[in-house]
Amino acid sequence: MTRPLPVAGPRPIAAPFLAADVGGTHVRVGLVTASPEAPAHYRKFACADFPGLAAILEAFLGELAAPVPVRRGVIACAGHPLEDGSLLSVNLPWPVVPAQIRAQLGFDDLRLVNDFEAVAHAVASADAHSLLRLSGPERAPPGPTLVVGPGTGLGAAVRIPARGGAVVLATEAGQASLTVSTEAEMAVLREFLRERRHVSIEHALSGPGLVRLHDALARVRGTRPTHSTPDAITAAAKTGADALARDTLELFCGLLGSAVGDMALLYGAHGGVALAGGILPQIRDFLAHSSFVQRFLDKGPMREALLRIPVTLVEHGQLGVIGAAGWYLDQDQNDNERTDSRLLS
Repeated sequence: MTRPLPVAGPRPIAAPFLAADVGGTHVRVGLVTASPEAPAHYRKFACADFPGLAAILEAFLGELAAPVPVRRGVIACAGHPLEDGSLLSVNLPWPVVPAQIRAQLGFDDLRLVNDFEAVAHAVASADAHSLLRLSGPERAPPGPTLVVGPGTGLGAAVRIPARGGAVVLATEAGQASLTVSTEAEMAVLREFLRERRHVSIEHALSGPGLVRLHDALARVRGTRPTHSTPDAITAAAKTGADALARDTLELFCGLLGSAVGDMALLYGAHGGVALAGGILPQIRDFLAHSSFVQRFLDKGPMREALLRIPVTLVEHGQLGVIGAAGWYLDQDQNDNERTDSRLLS
């Protein structure tokens, strides 16, 4: 689904509202009162500490000393919205049903947007100093921009320039089939196929996926896994002392480069690729020296085209909250314009 994004500029905020970026591990929440780029209050919560999203938002509201009651909000969340208003997601620890959350909070309005659609909305205004360029020129001609990144799952969205602003295409690219190229990758894929018929990209390229890669590579080598969490694997890999951890992270980076290269070609991302997500900033230096770029470019005669696409690493941080807030204001503005148009007709 595509939604129009007006030209960026000051947007009036009639009343404060919440903007939440919901992931499988953390929920980031901001109170927007004056500008979507600078939430008046911001907090990060661990999903495991709460029985559901409504409880997290209630905890956030309980911390506020807002002179005006908060009765509106937007949720940026991975998953596919269903006709009954609920959300189909494979990575969240509890169901998300906006109508129930709205009723529990006593909100007048609560809207839902794909999490990477929100990030794509915000990434165009990200501070250039927060970016690490991995490949390609400093600038690219105007064109579709791919925003992609691994976290609890793997999200992807495409920002497409259009007259009067842009549109964002939310995708389920993480659910597409994982493709492999090297002997080691083929052996690991065979291990995955022992347990399932469909091996998605995010089955390997996510936080849980990094652990699965580690376990599968250990089985291929006839040894035991040395670590059981993504943080432990990345920490051990960065020291260089643990060969299995290092090779696992290298495998992860190579597969990611190949997958992102495929997506750049599939979506025609001539305007650049922005890498976001919770994992990549933690392995920034490792990623830069890994096979990521080589595998991104390794697409036969299309290498020349991919060389012209800037690939940058973006610090995710508050981008999901900022993007969700901006999206909400644009939707509100569009609703008001449609109402005005009906009144004048």
